[in-house]
Order: sequence, then C-alpha cells, then structure tokens
Amino acid sequence: MSSITLSRRTLLRGAGVAGALAAVAGNSAMSTAIAQEAPTTLKGNINHSVARWTFGDLSVDELCTLVKEIGFAAIDLVGPDDWPTLQRHGVDSSMCNGAEISLEDGWAEPDNHAELIERYLRYIDLVAEAGYTNLICFSGNARGMDPEDGLKASAEGLKQIMGAAEERGVVLHMELLNSKVDHPDYLCDNSAWGIELCARIGSPNFKLLYDIYHMQIMEGDVIRTLTDNIDYFGHFHTAGNPGRNELDETQELFYPAICRAILDTGFTGYVAQEFIPSSDDPDTAAEALRAAVMTCDV
Repeated sequence: MSSITLSRRTLLRGAGVAGALAAVAGNSAMSTAIAQEAPTTLKGNINHSVARWTFGDLSVDELCTLVKEIGFAAIDLVGPDDWPTLQRHGVDSSMCNGAEISLEDGWAEPDNHAELIERYLRYIDLVAEAGYTNLICFSGNARGMDPEDGLKASAEGLKQIMGAAEERGVVLHMELLNSKVDHPDYLCDNSAWGIELCARIGSPNFKLLYDIYHMQIMEGDVIRTLTDNIDYFGHFHTAGNPGRNELDETQELFYPAICRAILDTGFTGYVAQEFIPSSDDPDTAAEALRAAVMTCDV
C-alpha cells in the first residue's frame, strides 16, 4: 500500500541499504551461499510470513524467491498489483492491503466513512476473487477525540461493510500500533480498546492484528494478553524491541516462548516477521530473516 510503504520505508537505512538489499535479487544476483542453500526444514506448527515493506528494496519477485529459499511461502502487506507475482511463485498474500486511506485517517473519524466504505467494499471483492482471506484496516489518529467516541464511530462505520466481508469470507484485521514511539496519536494503541471494538462489531470476520513489537512498547504482558484473548487476535507481527530489528539477544522479547504460547492456544493463522534488518549486507539481511523464522518455528 503506497501510503504505508512510503512512510515506513523511511525507517530503512537510506540509499546504502537500498543498494545492498537490491543485490539479494533472485537466483542470478543473490549471493551464491543463499541461493544454493536448501530450503530450511520447518516444523509445520507455525504459519510463517514476512512483511513486504521490510524488504521493500527487493522486487516482489525477488522477495518471493527469498522466502521460498528459506522454506515458507507467504508475504504480508501486498496489494492487488503484486498478487499475480505471488501466485506465480505459489506464495500466499497473508495480509492484503490497499483499501485503507492511510494509517492516520481511519475508521474512528466519521468523515472518512463514505470513502472507506467504498474502498473496502471494492477490496473485499478483490481479495475474495483472488482467493485470499485477510485485509488490513486502521483506526486512524485520535486528533483529540475521546476513545469512546472513536469506538462508537469505528463500530458504526465497520458494521456497514461486515455483511459483505462475511458473505465473501474476508476477515478484516485492525492493527494495534504503538503511539509512544512510531505512530504518535494512533487511537487503536492498546489491546483493551481493540477488543472492545471487536465485541461491539460482533462478527467472526473482524479481528485484531496483534503486533508484538508495538504492544510490548504500549503494555507488555504479551503472553498473558494473547493467551487470554486469542479469540480476538487473527494475525501476529514480530520485531525486536527496542529498535525494531532482529529477534536476537540484543532485544527484550523472547520469541520462542511467545510463539509457543501462540501455538498452545490452537491458533492457525500467520506469524509475520516485520523487523528491519540492521545490517546493510544483503547476505546478512537474508540470513536475519532465516534466523527469525527459525526462532519462531516452535
């Protein structure tokens, strides 16, 4: 989605990373060590994915090649223009995007409803016709509104498209984002607000995208929260905190335990890597993705 890609890609390390990661390009330009390595043997308990924007300087074709080299087959945050490429590679669009206006302008503002309803009804059909399930949405920023008013407006707007989503088998996921570091003023910045929205909408086709990195910043208590409320969570994102980098010993979240807790709930959706590689070296970035998937492969 262009609005998100442009804002989030500024978090990458500038032109140096762009040039380095571009070198991880399919079988011809990818390093011999990565390209010739056999796919990782995964346990099959966790459905793995990776957010497209975190490797945004690879083409979609190149990213598909990389994920298949590692041994999984799903990419998050991909819109209709790139679905044919995923389909050629046998890679799932595990979280579709493109219907949103922006991260800041979402369902909490009634003035956005007419445009959002039109966009989401169109995308619900596109997602269903492509054979996909998940479509992302956002609360938008508070801009001084009371959280209760934002809940009321969001529920009223979203209810107008839920019938179409249910009919077409599409599940809308509102992402939980932190408002402390990355997305100042974002309204859906805590699990309790999002869970209450789910309760008010009352549809199995409306869930929360629980971003572990964001919710560690806002509220912590990750394992208890996801265990107690798994019925409301339809998708997970990862990243190390602090820094939003690799899932390694430099950060405070212990992802093997988190993913084991997710697995123990019976969750069958996707766990998508959304960390920013800290190295400019293309081989190192590719290996970081491999290592993150293995860390979460409980």
